[in-house]
Amino acid sequence: MSRGRLFAAFLVAALALCACARPPSPEAAHSAAIALAQAQGWQEVRLYTQSFELAAWVPTRFARDAALTIYIEGDGLAWISRETVSDDPTPRNPLALQLALAQPEGNAAYLARPCQYIGAVRSGCDARYWTDARFSPDVVAASDEAVAALKERFGAQKLTLVGYSGGAAVAALVAARRSDVVSLVTVAGNLDHRAWTQLHRISPLSASLNPLDERAALAEIPQVHFLGGRDEIVPATLVEGFVAGMHDARVVRLPDYDHQCCWVANWPRLWREI
Repeated sequence: MSRGRLFAAFLVAALALCACARPPSPEAAHSAAIALAQAQGWQEVRLYTQSFELAAWVPTRFARDAALTIYIEGDGLAWISRETVSDDPTPRNPLALQLALAQPEGNAAYLARPCQYIGAVRSGCDARYWTDARFSPDVVAASDEAVAALKERFGAQKLTLVGYSGGAAVAALVAARRSDVVSLVTVAGNLDHRAWTQLHRISPLSASLNPLDERAALAEIPQVHFLGGRDEIVPATLVEGFVAGMHDARVVRLPDYDHQCCWVANWPRLWREI
């Protein structure tokens, strides 16, 4: 690992550890993501949709190819505590970005969720877009627009969508609306938010679409769902219920993994199993 990549990885890890006590600022988290991406020759771009400005990262150089994999970030810092909503959902440990950077071959891009990395307070982002409306129709539509823009940028024809945690819901909901998604991959993915909120006894995501309701549209898309046996945030049973009866959906359960460990370190190997 180069010195730049080593420093960037250290910076992201340090921010994640700090989040246990007091979350670092959104600006610090953004700077860490920039450093992490730049160390591997990626640059930040902004995608403007009808409803949102979305942050994305792409490699500065790539060979044109028919296939593109797009990684969609999780919910980020949606809540400070069980009672306190965050004022900025920028992830302090952008796991989907790290997965994208760890992909061993092929073209990849990273897509953040609405209000992440853009200064939520300054831009006037409504907190409902990282709470009860995090998977709302306008969020899904904007993500779909962004996916289309990234596809055009790379000159791709077929897409693999990879969603981490809540990003899995967005990936599934976008895939259900497109005809060019040839594979859906989720990592510790929340694919049934109704069951998830009931499990954790938290307020329902009343303004959000639920991937479970799109099972028919997703049934013909090949799927791989990676689950952690020690994941208490998104237990394996939630995803196993989602894929029940689908003929081309595979569940890969890793007993020693949790919601964050150890996806990035082992992603090159896991990617080759897809």
